Amino acid sequence: MPFMLFSCGKMQTAIGEFVKLLQDQNSQFRLALRSVAHILAGVIALAVMTLTCYRLHFSVAATSSVFLLVVIVHALSGDFASSAAVSLAAFGCLDYFFTDPKFSFAVASPVEFLDLAAFLTTALVVTQLVSRLRREVRTSRVERDRTESLYTLAQELLALEPKTTIDVSCLEPFRRLFELRSICLFDGDTGELFTLGESRASLSDRTGAAYMTEKDADDRLMRVSTRCLRVAGKTRGAIGFEELEDLGVAAGPLAALAATFLERVRALRSASVAAVTAQSEAYRSAILDALAHEFKTPLATILAAAGGLHEAGPLGPEQMEMTERVESEAARLGQLTSRLLRMARLDREDVRPQMEWIDVVSLAEQAVNRHLKLRTGRHISMLKVCKSAEALADPELLGLAINQLLDNACKYSELGAIATLSVDSHDGEISVRVSNTGSSIPLIDRRRIFERFYRGTQARNRTSGSGLGLYVARKIALAHGGGLELEDRKTPDGVTFRLTVPVSKAEDHDPDHDHDILTAT
Repeated sequence: MPFMLFSCGKMQTAIGEFVKLLQDQNSQFRLALRSVAHILAGVIALAVMTLTCYRLHFSVAATSSVFLLVVIVHALSGDFASSAAVSLAAFGCLDYFFTDPKFSFAVASPVEFLDLAAFLTTALVVTQLVSRLRREVRTSRVERDRTESLYTLAQELLALEPKTTIDVSCLEPFRRLFELRSICLFDGDTGELFTLGESRASLSDRTGAAYMTEKDADDRLMRVSTRCLRVAGKTRGAIGFEELEDLGVAAGPLAALAATFLERVRALRSASVAAVTAQSEAYRSAILDALAHEFKTPLATILAAAGGLHEAGPLGPEQMEMTERVESEAARLGQLTSRLLRMARLDREDVRPQMEWIDVVSLAEQAVNRHLKLRTGRHISMLKVCKSAEALADPELLGLAINQLLDNACKYSELGAIATLSVDSHDGEISVRVSNTGSSIPLIDRRRIFERFYRGTQARNRTSGSGLGLYVARKIALAHGGGLELEDRKTPDGVTFRLTVPVSKAEDHDPDHDHDILTAT
């Protein structure tokens, strides 16, 4: 099937070229017939004037004036080639019928030869001047018509209803006003291709290639022109024209109008997105405030009820276990709710850490111990490369970032995978590494994993989420003067994130690097 489509495409292109060649040949044939017709009309006029002047016995000077008038009148309607031919015919008639010896092309007197030469030169010069004037008038008329068409096109494009999307109807004014066989537009922002008309020269492929290579092209044989749409030095799209008159002249202004129209649509699209984003932010703030109240109140009630059961009277072992389970799960749900609401607020607010002296190693241990109680089904361990690592940081924010990295390590890895957290101090910074096995991040997603709301294909298929975790964690790290990055691993099965904060001057670093390991499942 692909071979058949390819063969059909090749056949269509060949047929199109053959038809175009026939059209060009027919056009040249029509021009040749028109030129012959003008020559015949001029020769007939000369024959009539020759007979009239000969019967009336006009002198050579008077006949020259009459013949020159015929040549000028003919030059006003004919092309240079036919006018030159008529000038030569007039020269021959003047020499044969009115110059001695008559009925012969010989010239007896040098003065008469000079008269004939002057007549021929004057006729050819006048013909050339008149032909040039006609070409300039024709060119001026074409330029005027093109300018009027461009002005009308600009008016129609501005009169179109403002849209945030492009469709085929936007190309109709281009095709109608400039009598195009086909027109194609490629929108670089959306990657969409719009074609109006039936192309015989693969116009859509040529337009897409022009955008990819960022090069303009003109194929005069197929009468196809492609132009890149550039705004402020950046290529925003491409446009292609088929059977456009004067490719090198008209294509540029048309491309400029198309680029302006495309930028207008892009501006409307950006304004619409900004308005929707602002409205979404307002709705989200209201929802967060409502959630903070709606979740906290019932959770506090559940915790109070669980505590009251302990004090109500003696409970059996099974009742005691169920009561403790309710209390612990309610407390865990409260912590998760607080953290999610905190992350959502950090997403829309500037992170302003409340700095104090903390031990990053102790903070990391707390995060590991909390996850050990969650029964995640993963093996969680902590490698203490140094006993302590003191720094000026916000314990709540930094703990939130570390917990988020551990959550991701458990959430996006397979059951039974190993998640490891390590803290190290080196080269003036404290590094917190969170690694896990049983998962990987494709290369296409690595550049965008820290973007707001971005979730890779594998992440979307594996579990639910908001796409804010890594974004907020990196925001916290940057607020502390550090950073968060994805480290390259030698093995494809595994992911390691490295969070860094600057080392404080008062930090007491252990030079012996005591390797204590805390592990559990």
